[in-house]
Amino acid sequence: MRFLPTDEQSDFARTLRSLLGSAQVPAVVRAWADGEHGPGHELRSRLAATGLFALAAPEAYEGAGLLPPELSLGFVELGRAGMPGPVVESAAVSVLLSELGDEALAKRFLPGLVAGEAWATLTLPGAGGGSPYALDADAAAHCFAVSAAGELRLAAPGEVLRSTDPARRLSRPAAAGGDGGDAGELLAAGPPVARAAVVAGRWARLLTAAQCLGVGEALLARTVGYVKQRTQFGAPIGSFQAVKHRLADTLLALEFARPLLWAAALSTAPGDVAAAKLRCGEAAYHAAMTALRLHGAVGYTEELDLSLWLRKARPLRDAWGTPSACRAEVMRSVTPG
Repeated sequence: MRFLPTDEQSDFARTLRSLLGSAQVPAVVRAWADGEHGPGHELRSRLAATGLFALAAPEAYEGAGLLPPELSLGFVELGRAGMPGPVVESAAVSVLLSELGDEALAKRFLPGLVAGEAWATLTLPGAGGGSPYALDADAAAHCFAVSAAGELRLAAPGEVLRSTDPARRLSRPAAAGGDGGDAGELLAAGPPVARAAVVAGRWARLLTAAQCLGVGEALLARTVGYVKQRTQFGAPIGSFQAVKHRLADTLLALEFARPLLWAAALSTAPGDVAAAKLRCGEAAYHAAMTALRLHGAVGYTEELDLSLWLRKARPLRDAWGTPSACRAEVMRSVTPG
């Protein structure tokens, strides 16, 4: 079996890459980290015009249908560009509302998400690697929270916390706080919410894996470009055998992760998605460590755009399923009984 995109899928990925390449994304990321969301919202609208967000919603609600392979291709490009914002969470909310089967809720929220008019963020109680911390709730129009009791609520964002990546702004919404305060509007409850949350968490894990792959590819490309320019002992350091070996190992890790991502996008089985997230996350982190070592001291500077991707690698590796959680899921999928 050949896990290769079709011509149409490749054209879609190239369109996104061209759009993001001309969008000055590093400036958008820095503005986002400073709490200025305007440039990110503008870029979100441009991405929506390509139909990217429609790939996570049914046609009945102005979507293109639930298409994980195409959406995964798109999220690789978002990771490669370093796109900020709750892009994964917005897509997961679309899937959650689609799977829930509540027409009133779907009509209320999905058209705006598909059209790129608003962000949404999501917290889950451990399902699919869920966390009580919402990403970029201060920039999202809607903060959805699923409780362990199977309640879906709209929650108010909490205090923004510090993160390894300044452009990933985490907060604990009121609905997840358990402090007896205002838990937010109750949207739905019961087993359907729990089932939909599991599916949404799985999609979030898949799309985070795709982001990881894109981040790793961006780090490798920038590092290759750098070692061709930096010289020592009168020669580019990229000509040194030790440097070549490190870059080759990084490339192999990314290339071995890629087919796992496409397989997971085709099947969306829990074990396949966990395997893809594990390998893509580890490959991105390996690429970050390689980039940091080969750039030397300049790699630590915030002024260098490289830092925007370096800071994403580890948080994305751990988001929606840490390596240990993904390994456990893979073992459950292959263990009889």
